[in-house]
Amino acid sequence: MSKSMSVSGRRSEARERLLSTASRLFYTEGIRAVGVDRVMAEADVARGTFYRHFEGKDDLVRAYLEATDQQIRARIAAAQKEIDDPAVFLQAVARGVGAELCGVGFRGCPFINAAAEYPDQDSAIHQAVLTHRSWFHQVLQDAFVQTGAADVVRSADVMVALRDGAMVAGYLSDPQKASDTLVHGVASLVAAG
Repeated sequence: MSKSMSVSGRRSEARERLLSTASRLFYTEGIRAVGVDRVMAEADVARGTFYRHFEGKDDLVRAYLEATDQQIRARIAAAQKEIDDPAVFLQAVARGVGAELCGVGFRGCPFINAAAEYPDQDSAIHQAVLTHRSWFHQVLQDAFVQTGAADVVRSADVMVALRDGAMVAGYLSDPQKASDTLVHGVASLVAAG
């Protein structure tokens, strides 16, 4: 087991407070704008405790993105269990993203935001973003296979692009309009097969 895995893999109340605090601050204020000293202070965790759980800020940021990824995966898995029809599932994903856009405190996609702040594709942070995006694309591609779409890769590409655009538009302009546009675009994409 690597040092990174052993350090960040530990679970404790202090680790969860650090991760919860970092997630809130990183999402609302930006990753680079928030230092680990502030995270430690707001989480009420000593420096030594921080370093028992995380190698440094980049490890904390990676853990934040991985936790966000796991939350999204759990929501998608729940939707997949509830919805048998792949076309309805794809539309439910669009509606779910649309609802997120319209939520209080929405500040864009945490993965797009992180990628903008960490453009080096070799960094662990950027890799966490790419891992999430690859998984999401595969979920969509699998659903499009089940719908019988003619070009499942292109269909998944288009839906990811629609989602990305809606995430940005939802933050920069009218979130309800961005949501409606996303839902309409995915409905059209699914109907086109």
